[in-house]
Amino acid sequence: MDVRNRSLVDYNVLNSGTIKKLEDKIFKNYRSWCNYLRCKSNLRFPEKSDKQRLKLIYIALYLLIWGEASNIRFMPECICYIFHKMAHEVYGILYRNVHPVSGETYETAAPDNEAFLKGVITPIYQVLRKEARRNKGGKASHSKWRNYDDLNEYFWSDRCLKLNWPMDLKADFFIHSHEIPPANERTAQGTGKRKPKTNFVEVRTFWHLFRSFDRMWIFLILALQAMIIVAWSPSGSIAAFFDEDVFKSVLSIFITSAFLNLLQASLDIILSLNAWRSLKVTQILRYLLKFAVAAAWAVVLPIGYSSSVLNPTGLVKFFSTWSMDWQNQSFYTYAIAIYLIPNILAAIIFFLPPLRRTMERSNWRIVTLVMWWAQPKLYVGRGMHEDMFSLLKYTLFWVLLIICKLAFSFYVEILPLVEPTRLIMEIKVDNYQWHEFFPRLTHNFGVVISIWAPVLLVYFLDAQIWYAIFSTLAGGIQGAFNHLGEIRTLGMLRSRFESVPSAFSRHLVPSSDEDATRNRLPDEQQERKNIANFSHVWNEFIYSLREEDLISNHESDLLLVPYSSRDVSVVQWPPFLLASKIPIALDMAKDFKGKEDAELYKKMDDYMRSAVTECYETLKEIIDGLLEDDADKGIVSQICYEVEMTIQQNQFLNAFRMSGLPMLSEYLERFLKLLLSDQDVDDSYISQIINALQSIIEVITQDIMTQGHEILERAHSDGIRDDSTKREQRFGRINVGHLGHHNKIMRDKVLRLHLLLTTKESAINVPWNLDARRRITFFANSLFMNMPKAPKVRDMFSFSVLTPYYKEDVLYSDDELHKENEDGITILFYLKTIYRDEWKNFEERTSTKVGKEKMELTRQWVSYRGQTLARTVRGMMYYRHAIQLQCLLEFEGDHAVSSALDPVQYQNACFDHAQALADFKFTYVVSCQVYGAQKKSTEARDRSCYSNILNLMLANPSLRIAYIDERELTVNGKSQKSYYSVLVKGGDKYDEEIYRIRLPGPPTDIGEGKPENQNHAIIFTRGEALQTIDMNQDNYFEEAFKMRNVLEELKKSHRRKQNPTILGVREHIFTGSVSSLAWFMSNQESSFVTIGQRVLASPLRVRFHYGHPDIFDRLFHITRGGISKASKIINLSEDIFAGYNTTLRGGYVTHHEYIQVGKGRDVGMNQISSFEAKVANGNGEQTLSRDVYRLGRRFDFYRMLSFYFTTVGFYFSSMVTVITVYVFLYGRLYLVMSGLDREILMNPVINDSKVLEQAMAPQSIFQLGFFLVLPMVMEIGLEKGFRTALGDFVIMQLQLASVFFTFQLGTKSHYFGRTILHGGSKYRATGRGFVVFHAKFAENYRLYSRSHFVKGLELFILLILYEVYGASYRSSSLFLFVTITIWFMVGSWLFAPFVFNPSGFDWQKTVDDWTDWKRWMGNRGGIGISPDKSWESWWDGEHEHLRHTNFRGWLLEIILAFRFFIYQYGIVYHLDISHHSKSLLVYGLSWIVMISALLVLKMVSMGRRKFRTDFQLMFRILKALLFLGFVSVMTVLFVVFGLTIQDLFAAILAFMPTGWAILLIGQACRNLFKWIRFWDSMKELARAYEYIMGLLLFMPIAILSWFSFVSEFQTRLLFNQAFSRGLQISMILAGKKDGNDTVRKDDADAGKRRETAL
Repeated sequence: MDVRNRSLVDYNVLNSGTIKKLEDKIFKNYRSWCNYLRCKSNLRFPEKSDKQRLKLIYIALYLLIWGEASNIRFMPECICYIFHKMAHEVYGILYRNVHPVSGETYETAAPDNEAFLKGVITPIYQVLRKEARRNKGGKASHSKWRNYDDLNEYFWSDRCLKLNWPMDLKADFFIHSHEIPPANERTAQGTGKRKPKTNFVEVRTFWHLFRSFDRMWIFLILALQAMIIVAWSPSGSIAAFFDEDVFKSVLSIFITSAFLNLLQASLDIILSLNAWRSLKVTQILRYLLKFAVAAAWAVVLPIGYSSSVLNPTGLVKFFSTWSMDWQNQSFYTYAIAIYLIPNILAAIIFFLPPLRRTMERSNWRIVTLVMWWAQPKLYVGRGMHEDMFSLLKYTLFWVLLIICKLAFSFYVEILPLVEPTRLIMEIKVDNYQWHEFFPRLTHNFGVVISIWAPVLLVYFLDAQIWYAIFSTLAGGIQGAFNHLGEIRTLGMLRSRFESVPSAFSRHLVPSSDEDATRNRLPDEQQERKNIANFSHVWNEFIYSLREEDLISNHESDLLLVPYSSRDVSVVQWPPFLLASKIPIALDMAKDFKGKEDAELYKKMDDYMRSAVTECYETLKEIIDGLLEDDADKGIVSQICYEVEMTIQQNQFLNAFRMSGLPMLSEYLERFLKLLLSDQDVDDSYISQIINALQSIIEVITQDIMTQGHEILERAHSDGIRDDSTKREQRFGRINVGHLGHHNKIMRDKVLRLHLLLTTKESAINVPWNLDARRRITFFANSLFMNMPKAPKVRDMFSFSVLTPYYKEDVLYSDDELHKENEDGITILFYLKTIYRDEWKNFEERTSTKVGKEKMELTRQWVSYRGQTLARTVRGMMYYRHAIQLQCLLEFEGDHAVSSALDPVQYQNACFDHAQALADFKFTYVVSCQVYGAQKKSTEARDRSCYSNILNLMLANPSLRIAYIDERELTVNGKSQKSYYSVLVKGGDKYDEEIYRIRLPGPPTDIGEGKPENQNHAIIFTRGEALQTIDMNQDNYFEEAFKMRNVLEELKKSHRRKQNPTILGVREHIFTGSVSSLAWFMSNQESSFVTIGQRVLASPLRVRFHYGHPDIFDRLFHITRGGISKASKIINLSEDIFAGYNTTLRGGYVTHHEYIQVGKGRDVGMNQISSFEAKVANGNGEQTLSRDVYRLGRRFDFYRMLSFYFTTVGFYFSSMVTVITVYVFLYGRLYLVMSGLDREILMNPVINDSKVLEQAMAPQSIFQLGFFLVLPMVMEIGLEKGFRTALGDFVIMQLQLASVFFTFQLGTKSHYFGRTILHGGSKYRATGRGFVVFHAKFAENYRLYSRSHFVKGLELFILLILYEVYGASYRSSSLFLFVTITIWFMVGSWLFAPFVFNPSGFDWQKTVDDWTDWKRWMGNRGGIGISPDKSWESWWDGEHEHLRHTNFRGWLLEIILAFRFFIYQYGIVYHLDISHHSKSLLVYGLSWIVMISALLVLKMVSMGRRKFRTDFQLMFRILKALLFLGFVSVMTVLFVVFGLTIQDLFAAILAFMPTGWAILLIGQACRNLFKWIRFWDSMKELARAYEYIMGLLLFMPIAILSWFSFVSEFQTRLLFNQAFSRGLQISMILAGKKDGNDTVRKDDADAGKRRETAL
């Protein structure tokens, strides 16, 4: 840090400015904490002290505390408290003799090495651990235990200062924090007393959404009310707003606002009750006063409004008289004016963000008092307001969006419904089709609610659609201004390649002292210097592509740029740019009919002229180097002189015959092939070269030159005159020694000349590999984007990379490569087929390798195409390689222009220095949490992981592994476990320990696994920046070269005069190249990590941390709680909470797209669904969190909207979309079953207008969710062209992308809603393997039964009833248009898992699936039986969340179950057997039938248990009697009571939902049903329902499986991307093997080779 931008001459003293900067950065949070608590800082510096030394002592103290704090690192203010006390002691030791209070002498030495750990960290850790145990593995309510945030926020109060020092373990913080002991062990001492939450309570309720984003909901509700009032006016025009009566009605929105504010104040009190004991009196007083004022306004405003109502009566008249008129103005007007004062002040301050920021951060008591009413004083969330320019940008964005949204809502959703609503309210309906409980209810309010409810829900969710539209436009415009996609094809690259070296030098070459003279350099010399700088990096880039087998040797040769251009007079471009230039030039010259050189010259482009000149000069150099005889050299010189003179005199076409050029090219090609051949240098070889050379000279002198014979004759006569001896044949003496393999420079020149002469049009498509093309074009394009100038390596930020690892694959073993799946497919065979071109390149690269070495390389090749740790480590090590290359280039300096740095010359005097500097600037730590356990384990997989990680360390000396070590120690004769954080590196053969730090206990027992894993290893990272990289990520050399540019962004001061604290980095999803599902997921994820995050960062300013590979300001974050949050369950999505925490603590997050990192995603249907479920769970927990609440309340209005719609709001909108469908269909069911639908539609007034049907149509547009794919299309258009984007969009639809996304909509809504209601969130391991295998029917059923299948069948029944009972009187096609999207949703939810399941319609697999499913359904459950083995175990686990839910969740679950009783109530009145009776007795009799059926089921269940084994005959007699009774009853019903066949089918639709409702209630009331001995019957009833659902789902699959073309079509549908690239997926799925694809494996024990067919 100090060495940057300083001269190394006489460098022996630290710069005081550096120490000051470091001190300010590390202690900024501590000083802020002291100011907040109004306590004096203990950073004291006596006048005559060595301040620099003392600052370093304080910094060292803080870092030592932080380093040993273990889990306490998640509690930054707790660390501030510890430092506060210890800094005081350090000051006393240094400058005092005795303690000022106690008078005791300061202890200058600790009692033992672990005194700090035992006396300070361990007590706090124990509090954490005991609180974590209350969590009960995530099953306990959040309100019943204190998490990291609760305990840290204890230190936001001055109560923490009363803990004293050394800490009083009997203080309030430590007592009553134990686990609640069992009832028989509880003592009278109250050790189980629960401590209150701190400042906030995470209660499971949807009301959190209103509480956190109340301003948005109030605005939407008030706008809705105003629009309805205006639309309801006689004119219905927006101009009616200015009508006096309408305006007076609109003023009623303030009454609504008052009641909504009262609701908000009530929620603040109710939802924070469990924290009241920890709140200050001022906070409680504020809550109560807020409630009182809100209640007062809820009374005053209605009273005031009542005074403005004409002719008031009764109570209204009394209050009107009481309120009176004040100076001819109504009391209501004055009340509104006073009511709006806080809003007006807030609006004024909104446009003065610096003032608001200063006020919020101020600790002046008068300012604190003023701000006390506006918002509660908290340590975080103060002064988050943006600068004026940023504020105006996102304000404009949202103002335009809101205008469009409200205009659309008014004219399309609300206004069309007003007229039909009026008509419906005037219709009188008497002819109900069922027993109507409220027949005298006027205005048909039930109909109005049924029609308006779905429209109102659409009104509240369509802002999400508008956000998708506006963010797409904003992201597209911003991406275009950022130069994205300017180079997106190889053709574009070739057209702009000439400017790439200068762009490279402008951005990626650091400024030097000689830059002052740069402007004085000639353009040609500057261009050569740029190319010299560029060529090193470009060639290393190409070498890396070759090493990764993305290109072949030939493609590599075509892409390389020569290191030096000093031997030729023109710039030497890579051969792929000059492809076919020489053959075309030859053809042009041969066919040219003119006589003027200038005319021919004009026909040649720059690249062609460069290629011709280079060929000429290189050939001249090669021939000159071969010849030994001076006379021969003279002939060549004379020929060259003639060429150059005729060109200079514009006489070339006259002096040379162009017709001979093709023959010359042919001889040259033969000549160069000889020079490049690997033949032994013997007489025969030399003779061949001499013959070829003589043929070339002969063609030149005889066939091309008009005066060529004169040159030979002159040389012959000179030879006779000079030498009397016998002459040898001309050009017969050559020296081929300098063309040997050791002379790489000359051989490269020969090779390049050969490529220029022979490369045809095919080189235009070089490279062939799509990933190589993408990387080359992106790298070239990024050079033209805005990025900071690269500093010198010595001046760049040092940084670390941290990767958490648990038990994922490290490197595939040989057995894993050859292990066959159920279809006989091995991983190796699969990858060889998918990556056929890369396998071919690999075999070319390893053609000389055999045995173990070849097998090891094969393992690496396979592992680098999976999502393995080996791939991630290889990618991250490119950083070190890039830094080394940058060092070497800097050391060479301007010498690179003249002598060029070749890769062979890397081993020079500078290399050691470059390596050391690279290690100094870059550190890579992989936190392998269980590495120690794997090291000790005897299991084969663990040992394999250990050995592979060890090999990675040995192969990469700068790789560090951090792990948690568990040891048994004997203390006082007792054995106890001790835990350590250990850092190791690779040694000679084994790992070598670097650091070992004692821990207070197992660190992963307290919080979520991944953040705890990161936290224990973060102390081993170094530098000022920290990049977080996940296990499924990759990196590329060319992107690593830009890392120092990105790190410079941390220095940039933005308009808030603040440096960024998190740098967002673009990702490329590399798993989208094979299956359709992988492609869908890749496009979805790519649009989020590009255009999505681009808009979030600017203009919206709400980008957070969405996972890896963001770059953190390390010093900022280690002093503020780390790079993630770790509280159990609530911080399930740990990454985004780092972004929340950064923003709340005044951080600044940016996003940068000129650099990218690879990322893998889930590629199978079940993997993707598990991932979506995990994210939805995480968003559900975020909704309940204090971070979301504080951000929602502390952001200004428009930034709050951005925050809502890009985080939890998206998932809530997804859920509301599904709820809208339910509300619509249940409203239709009510109208159809009650007869209201028929009465209203058959009414002439409604039937003639058709306005009702037209008003219902728009909501179906939003059910499609079509607009949500717009960002994806825009990003593809930007980066690949809009024609490609449109084509991709069409292909995606043909491959059923809409089905996939509709299915995932169900996943999001199900898990988001369940999480908020009941909890049950957990980390879901999605797996990162190669998924092209068939998932069994039972597995799909287990995964999707509750989230999709049950809901899909429910909607299916609703649609059937709606169509059947309304078809007789409904004919309009618009009703079909309304429901068609719901039919699409039903089909997607029921059958998407099978459509996207490989071999899902293969007959044999269908048969196997049915057998497996029957076995699973029949197996009995029990303790230790896993859910995938038994239906009973799975069923118990599916409703386990109901056992741990709170009362609200339990009650709501029962209430929701009551909706299934509507079916029976409605259908029984439409049965023929009811004879159109509307009596309630009909419904009562239907329940007798239902109860009878349940009793029969109970009897059969009991009979099976009691009689089946010992009294088989009795059981058969019982079943016979029941059958006879059933037949008798049915006969009587058919003959006597008029039952019909239609009634039977209708009864099934009536009673099946009722049974399901009973089942749901039984699951919720599990204990009650067990107590009445009915639980086993409930289980059997559930099994029957599962069988029915399984049959309904399986029948279509079985029928389609009969037809073989269906399976073939599905394969094409799933793997169209693979087919378009010429792959053979069908062969993979069928298990056929290509006999030519083999791999050889060395058998070390027997010393033999065996060949395995793949």
